[in-house]
Amino acid sequence: MRPEGSCHCGAVRVSVARKPRRLTSCNCSICRRTGALWMYFRRSDVRIAAPTGATQAYVWGDKSLRLIRCKTCGVITHWEPVQRGAASRMGVNARNFDPSIVATTRMRRVDGASTWKFLD
Repeated sequence: MRPEGSCHCGAVRVSVARKPRRLTSCNCSICRRTGALWMYFRRSDVRIAAPTGATQAYVWGDKSLRLIRCKTCGVITHWEPVQRGAASRMGVNARNFDPSIVATTRMRRVDGASTWKFLD
């Protein structure tokens, strides 16, 4: 069974191929403000279901990632590379899934604010 999650209002639904092996907590300027916990998958292992126009993208900094949020409730559901084909992976916000995923998955802390090295 594919783990499934959604934004708060349910307009954007996300499913992933399997439970993640680990979560990443980042302290960069955007992640620390949103409180997202990232799980990473190949793009082919993630399914996003949302009506046309239901999401909005936000790009900042070096403009390599696009954060996607629900236009209705504002919850960030995932990120994807800005440039198609640039990377085969994407980040999915584990906070939108059943809390047991967060409770039972190893979490790593990364210093996205400065060194991009793991802090643990």
